[in-house]
Amino acid sequence: MTLSPLASTLRVALAGFVLMAAPHAAKARSANDQMLLLDPAERIEQRCNARAMGEVGRGKNGLDPDELVAYAYRDPVIKGWQIKAPGAAIRSGHTWYHLSYECETQNEGLDVKSFSYKLGAAIPTSEWSAHYLVAP
Repeated sequence: MTLSPLASTLRVALAGFVLMAAPHAAKARSANDQMLLLDPAERIEQRCNARAMGEVGRGKNGLDPDELVAYAYRDPVIKGWQIKAPGAAIRSGHTWYHLSYECETQNEGLDVKSFSYKLGAAIPTSEWSAHYLVAP
């Protein structure tokens, strides 16, 4: 079967559109797909760290967090799909702050079911290196 020049042009254009659209569809799915490649404990910690940064940033404290270390002062405890990070630290601008949070996930650690936190005092610069806290 021979295609007309117009049909051939449309076929090539459509094929190009499909090729261009495919990577975008893959990227839309890739965040959760990539999270599922992580060990469940790492996935829970990453998801809940992101939630902590968002919650603190939306709080009425004027902070704009850009880094979080869940294990700064104490190792987080992960049981099932929950994490407790009583010795975390969060950075905003040029200051690190103590942070404690509890987070429960669902959907294999991809979604946060419940979250609560307590923001503490600023951490002196002299303590940063001993607790994995890097300067901005």
